[in-house]
Amino acid sequence: MRVPMGVLGSLVGGVGLGAGLMYLTDPRSGRRRRAVVHDKALHAVHETEEAATVVVRDIVHRARGFVFETKGKLRREEVDDRTIEARIRSALGRVCSHTHAIHVSVEQGRVRLDGVALKAEYPRILSRIAHVRGVLDVTDNLQVFKQPGSHPELQGGTIRPGDRPEFLQHNWSPAARFVAGLGGASLLTWGLHRGGLGGLGSVFLGSLITLRSITNIELRSLTGMGGGRLAIDVHKNIIVHAPVREVFGFWRAMENFPRFMSHVEEVRTSGEDRSHWRVRGPAGTVFEWDAIVTRLIPYQVLAWKSVDGSTVRHAGIIHFAPCNDGRSTRLDIRMSYHPPVGALGHVFARLLGADPKKQMDDDLMQLKSIIETGKASREQVSPSTPKWTGPRPIH
Repeated sequence: MRVPMGVLGSLVGGVGLGAGLMYLTDPRSGRRRRAVVHDKALHAVHETEEAATVVVRDIVHRARGFVFETKGKLRREEVDDRTIEARIRSALGRVCSHTHAIHVSVEQGRVRLDGVALKAEYPRILSRIAHVRGVLDVTDNLQVFKQPGSHPELQGGTIRPGDRPEFLQHNWSPAARFVAGLGGASLLTWGLHRGGLGGLGSVFLGSLITLRSITNIELRSLTGMGGGRLAIDVHKNIIVHAPVREVFGFWRAMENFPRFMSHVEEVRTSGEDRSHWRVRGPAGTVFEWDAIVTRLIPYQVLAWKSVDGSTVRHAGIIHFAPCNDGRSTRLDIRMSYHPPVGALGHVFARLLGADPKKQMDDDLMQLKSIIETGKASREQVSPSTPKWTGPRPIH
């Protein structure tokens, strides 16, 4: 017997409501849970108000910019040559990877270009300059080369892809995220009411667009498909009151990581540059991978990353710098990882109560306590864990 979607939805909603009431009215923990829900609701309201203010401000600024740009195109303005040159320099920065290799001279609105340029960027350079307001004519004396070759001016840098539409850029503006969020929510709602295969596709597409607008992470990183940047990046700074030699030695002995990283169960080293990680994920999941040291400068830099083909792509780099007093060390810590399902894994992990950034704050305070006092600040360390006695020798 087929159950109508409306009846099924009401049944699921009733079960969810009952479970929520039981959770909040529990005699033992209900009061604390209600207080937590209240605080989270207030925090969500404040964040929503702040986000709305940012979106409105962005829309107003874009509208003003559009109006001024339209006025400038409709009327003939008298612009001095220095202003035109500044506009050209700004335009070149969008389409040219070696702006210093192009010499620009302007005389009464007529532009002369000298220097060298790459063939892949050449058409965009001319097109962009020709559309700069105030430019009357362009004299092209550029030398175009397919490859940098022996030309020092073209060495280094990366070829710019040119201007990309708003929704194809890596970071969306607040206004674009607002529009995309409305569109994704509309598709999601329509798909839920439509049902069937078409409705299912609409729900899937609307969910992706909505998550893209909320997280501001590219879809390939959000879903974990394709290459590109790692999905989750965490950057922290901390000062530890211990000499840089001692702090570096503690980090270099990667077997110490489980002592202060709450989600790391075990790190086994084999040799100086290779290690095996066992990490506990949300909902009792466990991930394992091998990692190698990619950069090692004693008492300055330590970097590592997971080997190719690992289930979780992970990387970390620590910069060590002694403070002025000579007895403290400043740590600049960057860690990145790509869960098996991309940033969606991060979203689901947060729903289950695991926030990597908050967790790292707690872990660094644990690290600080271990190095400064020789003991952990929380009773989560196994009694069999050996006490830290000093830095590991550097080979």
